[in-house]
Amino acid sequence: MTVQNLALDHRTIVVGLVWNHDGELLFCRMHPERGVFPGQWGFPGGGIEPGERMEEALRRELREELGVEVENIRPAFFKDCTHEKTFADGTKKPVYMIFLLFHCTAASDRLDLNDEFVEYRWVREDELGDMELNAETIDTLERLGRWP
Repeated sequence: MTVQNLALDHRTIVVGLVWNHDGELLFCRMHPERGVFPGQWGFPGGGIEPGERMEEALRRELREELGVEVENIRPAFFKDCTHEKTFADGTKKPVYMIFLLFHCTAASDRLDLNDEFVEYRWVREDELGDMELNAETIDTLERLGRWP
């Protein structure tokens, strides 16, 4: 890590690779005016709060963002990067992010999205090429051997 990266804001992010009981993977479209990938499709997740364990954070984030409970949580892998984040007030700044990715199964296919996302889709592997996915999501799918 460079000295420059130490000066950046940083976040540790839990990411849910959320599967349904039909073997479809969940994708959510970000709000078009904020986030790291405005308007693009990606995986749900969010920051770990102080004192919170990884699995607790994942469950909380998926409950808050999607209104869904998850089970069968298993670590996938982790990665890091720096991206510019757009905040609700329109300001932008670079943020160094450590992503902790987890496979999990949704207890229900029906979701109740909060205002971070504008829509969601359960997707079969053969449908992945039809979506406007963000760069980190494509990288994740490539690492999982699931990108067409």
